[in-house]
Amino acid sequence: MIVTRIQWGLLAVALVVMTAHLLVYIAYGVALIQFPFDYDQGEGFELVDTIMLSEGKWPYRDNETFPFYASNYPPIYHVVLIPFAWVFGAEYWYGRLIAFIGTFISAAGIGYAVNRATQHRTVGILSGLAFLASNYIYHIGPLFRQHLFMVMFEILAVVVLANVFELPQSKQRRRLIIGMILLLLAGYTKQLAYATVIAAFVWLFVRNPRRAVIYGLGLAGAAGIIFLWLNISTDGHWWTNIIAANVNQYLPRQYRGLLFQFLGLHWSILIPAGLMVFYELYFSRLSLYSVWFVFTGANTVLAGKWGAGDSYFASFIAATCILAGIFAGRTLNGDWTFEKNYITYLFERIPLPKRAATQSISLFGLILFIVYGFTVVKIPTEGRLWGSLSDRLGLEPQLGYRYPFYDSAGWTEGYATIGHLPTEQDRNSGWKIVERIEASEKPVLSEEAGFSLQAGRTVITNPTQLKNLYENDLFDPTNLVEMLLNQEFGLLIFRAQFYPPPVMAAVVDAYEPVEVIEMNGFGYELWEPSPTWQQRQQMKEFIETAAPDAEPLTLEIPDDRIDHMGNWLQQKMGYWAWLPMLIPPPAINDCPTYGFIRDDRQVTIAVCDNVLTVQPPEPFEG
Repeated sequence: MIVTRIQWGLLAVALVVMTAHLLVYIAYGVALIQFPFDYDQGEGFELVDTIMLSEGKWPYRDNETFPFYASNYPPIYHVVLIPFAWVFGAEYWYGRLIAFIGTFISAAGIGYAVNRATQHRTVGILSGLAFLASNYIYHIGPLFRQHLFMVMFEILAVVVLANVFELPQSKQRRRLIIGMILLLLAGYTKQLAYATVIAAFVWLFVRNPRRAVIYGLGLAGAAGIIFLWLNISTDGHWWTNIIAANVNQYLPRQYRGLLFQFLGLHWSILIPAGLMVFYELYFSRLSLYSVWFVFTGANTVLAGKWGAGDSYFASFIAATCILAGIFAGRTLNGDWTFEKNYITYLFERIPLPKRAATQSISLFGLILFIVYGFTVVKIPTEGRLWGSLSDRLGLEPQLGYRYPFYDSAGWTEGYATIGHLPTEQDRNSGWKIVERIEASEKPVLSEEAGFSLQAGRTVITNPTQLKNLYENDLFDPTNLVEMLLNQEFGLLIFRAQFYPPPVMAAVVDAYEPVEVIEMNGFGYELWEPSPTWQQRQQMKEFIETAAPDAEPLTLEIPDDRIDHMGNWLQQKMGYWAWLPMLIPPPAINDCPTYGFIRDDRQVTIAVCDNVLTVQPPEPFEG
């Protein structure tokens, strides 16, 4: 009786802690749904994909022609949003709302799986809440992103298939078909679902090889037909943007940092999940949940790719929550059977009081859930409610953190440093950038799509996609670079400058920063056409091509904003990889003279007020 009371007491504490996490998550989701701009880099491009599909256009396009835009994600998430786009136009709220609701469906699926396996509804609820409590799920859950929508389909597919062979023969076929459809939807929501597909078919093959082959061929056939249709319909751009462009640089340090961060946050639910896999492996039959746990755990290694991150652990977290919940439920029910083998023989030789050991184990799973709840703490630290609460708890942002937000995860390379609540100042800053776009008579290139969408302008480029394509030799930036050098854009807006190097080199040549607007902890740089580019372009061509006996080039620089012409000259020459000489050359006509070296050549430039006299390049004499 005493043990039962302790069990229910621990269960109540665990539920209270998880409910607290749930309230923070709901507050965060509600705040993001109302924010009219990109909160996380790349959200706006998901909205662009939705709008294009709603207009009957493919977002898988030629990246080398204006507007240099294409998507790198499959279409299911965007297709689901098409009716909203028809009714409401280009708005962020519905994409975030649907993704947010999807996380609750995922939590419900986890809870259902645990309840079905243990007949313990309360532990099922606890397991679903544990999924939402994870720092990794929290900060990406309400975003206009398809990743957790993919995880939702994965969870539903696994839950549908997990007990398929326990059903009457007449119901198995329908359940298998539903599972295959959910796996297909997951794969065409995001490519990363392949690990769940493999796990499902490995488990099916172990249980029933004939059905695994039949349904595997059926799923492969359906997926292949859709793939070929998409590739033909887009003139091959589907393959280029969805498959070839996603072969990114691998960063071992990034994965190592994320892995240790993940273990530090989730170790207390990984232990019971791992014990559950061990139990099934040696004393029972491997469930689909255990096979999924292994495959999604192995698949987290892809979090080390450039452009990947902590979201790649989401499916593994779902599998962990299911197994940890089943472990806790079984310990509470005492629902364990141990077949005689060498492991049970070893345990029988350990002199432990059997009843005390059984009672301790019955509390173990719940205690670990409570520990987990205190490990994954995150909370906004600004505002009347959250500021006061965080002060009472003694929680504040870590040193150097750009947001008013406490996150027990800390930071490591690849971890999305978000989770704070957008402020009115953030909204005002976004609308200020929109006003700058509206004032431009020329097209505007923005690294984030939201500003252009709100201004009713064409969204130009998808920067990270262009960078991925360029690094895989699949993007020729010539046309975009030419437009930049011709100053055909009236304004450029950057947050992280995730463009291919030739594009950024053209930006630095033909444009210059004029303003920085703070929003969401980032400085958004606004660049305008440089009034000196025409003269510098002549100078660049001269020092690249002029013969040593050519006449000097004289240029007048028409810019009153230059405070010190010498410093300005050294900066601009530095962009072209010309280094200043340690000992400046003699003055020319009593004007300050600057010497520059690159490789085995040197050039001398005299500065008289705002007039430059550029001597032809000559061999460097050391």
